[in-house]
Amino acid sequence: MIHEKYYELLKEQEKLLAAKNERDTSFYNGIYDRYVHPVLTREHIPLTWRYDLNEETNPYFMERLGINAVMNSGAIYLNGKYYLVARIEGNDRKSFFGVAESDNGVDGFRFWDYPILLEDTCPNETNVYDMRLTQHEDGYIYGVFCSESKDTSVNDLSAAVAAAGIVRTKDLKHWERLDNLITKRSPQQRNVVLHPEFVDGKYAFYTRPMDDFIETGSGGGIGFGLCDDITHAVIDEEKMTSLRKYHTITEAKNGAGATPIKTDMGWIHIAHGVRNTAAGLRYVIYAFATDLTDPSRVIAEPSGLLIGPRGAERVGDVSNVVFTNGAVVNEKQDVFIYYASSDTRMHVAVTTIDKLKDYVFHTPSDPGRSVECVAQRCDLITRNLELLKKQ
Repeated sequence: MIHEKYYELLKEQEKLLAAKNERDTSFYNGIYDRYVHPVLTREHIPLTWRYDLNEETNPYFMERLGINAVMNSGAIYLNGKYYLVARIEGNDRKSFFGVAESDNGVDGFRFWDYPILLEDTCPNETNVYDMRLTQHEDGYIYGVFCSESKDTSVNDLSAAVAAAGIVRTKDLKHWERLDNLITKRSPQQRNVVLHPEFVDGKYAFYTRPMDDFIETGSGGGIGFGLCDDITHAVIDEEKMTSLRKYHTITEAKNGAGATPIKTDMGWIHIAHGVRNTAAGLRYVIYAFATDLTDPSRVIAEPSGLLIGPRGAERVGDVSNVVFTNGAVVNEKQDVFIYYASSDTRMHVAVTTIDKLKDYVFHTPSDPGRSVECVAQRCDLITRNLELLKKQ
């Protein structure tokens, strides 16, 4: 017999799933709209994933397999619907992937009946997370994610090795596991994104060269590399695109986020940048653009962050963090940027292709020094005051 508590919790969850999200009218920057409520939280996870519903085997209706957080979702827009492949972290700290579907992209996200069970091809793999989704011109949807294993070369239980795992699908239901990406220059990789088109007849990846699991070491920023065969992907050479820079939002490290968005002016990238603070690493989201014919060449870099944590977004498992690995464009040219806050929950910011182009290509770049930044701002003030005098 099903425990009566199930129906009580289900009723409450249905209220959450049916709730409408509203644009946050207290926030304005002209670039994008924020929404009041998260689009996914741990409370969105189906009860059947967490509880044993049987009253005999679970008389107190305890949560047997708890969920700690829902975050860092890949995103794709298919057949008029919005899909998030979310990173779901159990109370046991293991992450896995689940598909949530919405009709409008800002609310009503519901998880499918089952999470994604990947092929068990890597016997040392302990954890998987942060899948980026790319609808490639070869006809497949690819998911590139972090495959984490224990670093057995040192006697340290926190030491890990990160690799880029690759899967592909055509329906988000049946997933084929391919070989992990190999980069000859970099011993570790994560935050890897597949470019949606062939470049010189090859598959192109945006990489994040790292010397170890946490520190980039000699890694200078976001890399770019080509491979012939995605089923056995090997990159011999990584060029650098968006670079780490001293006293900027990318000082500690940076990494590719969503699959780049193609526009008539260039490929727009929405990435994450990290700096160190007295309270720990602070993650923000920034944007840049690369050339249409040479997507490794940066052609625009607006100054500073695009999205930073605000209000309640600053509080969570890993506080003061926003992170994206998914954005979609619909047929109206609206852009939905899905981002996690503090490794805990998922949000959405909505803009348009025109606004995004205006921001990326017309916002001034960072001159690099405080005195020059003040001069840049004073120039803006002078032009504004002169304009106001003419009114």
